Amino acid sequence: MKINKYNSLVFAILFGFGLSAQTPSQTQSKQWTLEECVRYALDNNITIKLSELDVKNAAIDKKGALGNFLPSVNANASHSWNVGLNQNITTGLLENQTTQYSSVGASVGVDIYKGLQNQNTLRRTKLSIVASQYQLLKMQEDISLNVANAFLEILFNKENLKVKKEQLSIDQKRLARSEEMVNAGTIPRGDLYDLKATAATDQQAIIVAENTLLISKLSLAQLLQLKEFADFDVIDDTNAKDENNILAQTPVDIYNKAKEIRTELKLAQTNLEIAEKNVVIARGAYQPTLSAFYNFNTRASYSDIVTGTTLNTANPASQIGYVQGTNQAVLRDNYSSVLGSAAPIFDQFNDNKGQSFGFQLSVPIFNGFSVRNNVERSKVTLEKSKIDLEQKSLDLQRNVYTAFTDAKGALNAYESSTITLEARQQAYNYAKEKYDVGLMNSFDFTQAQTLLTNAQSDVIRTKYDYIFKIKILEFYFGIPIVPIITK
Repeated sequence: MKINKYNSLVFAILFGFGLSAQTPSQTQSKQWTLEECVRYALDNNITIKLSELDVKNAAIDKKGALGNFLPSVNANASHSWNVGLNQNITTGLLENQTTQYSSVGASVGVDIYKGLQNQNTLRRTKLSIVASQYQLLKMQEDISLNVANAFLEILFNKENLKVKKEQLSIDQKRLARSEEMVNAGTIPRGDLYDLKATAATDQQAIIVAENTLLISKLSLAQLLQLKEFADFDVIDDTNAKDENNILAQTPVDIYNKAKEIRTELKLAQTNLEIAEKNVVIARGAYQPTLSAFYNFNTRASYSDIVTGTTLNTANPASQIGYVQGTNQAVLRDNYSSVLGSAAPIFDQFNDNKGQSFGFQLSVPIFNGFSVRNNVERSKVTLEKSKIDLEQKSLDLQRNVYTAFTDAKGALNAYESSTITLEARQQAYNYAKEKYDVGLMNSFDFTQAQTLLTNAQSDVIRTKYDYIFKIKILEFYFGIPIVPIITK
């Protein structure tokens, strides 16, 4: 049996065995209820953990948006070596030597007006947090339905295996009884061969049912992220009754309630609001921006400086020309520079410091249509969000009406199969009485038995199909499989 899934609700989620969640002793010590399975999946599922990280990312984005309102403060420092003929920036002299130079500075900038982009970005990040929370809740709801479907699949396969084993037990008893009747000459030996073939077929059916049960346990263990699943088992704590009387509601009432509470509609509405903010932010780039700035810098040099001059005793004077008419030599005293150590570093930093501050206005005039294109893209995204919200509403309406019709049909099928089983049981009992006294051949009796087995399987199938579809309908009406606690 395969319980029908709703494409709009249940996603095909593939999981590996990456997490070791239970030790063998833990899985052997208890049988899991539906609520325990759902809660365990909500706490350990990998996809949910990824969605929780998306919520954290949205919170970080909000901090970044708040930071846009604060001034930016930066410090800088540099140290360089100048080799060869170069100007000492501190003294202003050209010197053919290796010098070292240090500079430090700091700058502060703050946005005064930026087309309200910072304010709107902050509002968008708040909406993004809400959207990520809705996405997480939707993922939790979808996985809850997946777990419920896998859980009911196991219950069906267990019941089906039980029916197969009971059928084998009946056929084995009938085979033993038939051997006695053949020896007594009451029935022909050919009937005995038919019964042996039937018993062998029952054995094969049990093997298939056991494998199907094991695979269904594996599927649920994967959803729960259990590493050990060989001894994993569940207990039937479900009830094939409409305990919440959900079928007493009308499809219109269920749909109206679903429009108020369904996560996919809230998520689509929030995404629409985010798209509207993106349009406003993009339009803000059309407006001028005004910012203020302040800069501080200072510097120091490590090279020697000129502290004075002294007469060159080795060459005290040099001729620079002649006096016209007398040809008397004109001399010039030769002086040599007296070098001294550079001033202390901190004194230089104090003497050479400088500051600048002011305002900067930027007016967008032409930027290759970049601002215009960003606005147009935002508008396209906004239109898509509107269509998505409308589509989600239509899908919800269709899904609610479909779920209600399916639940009604599942109930009718379950009730009809129960009545059919009672009739098939009576027909089988009557056929058995006739066969035991030799008034019915083996072929006709086998047919009666096959019809009974099919009726038993139909009751099991329709029972769990009905339970799952009631869960779907309750899901739309705001009744979760288990209450989901947001962190």
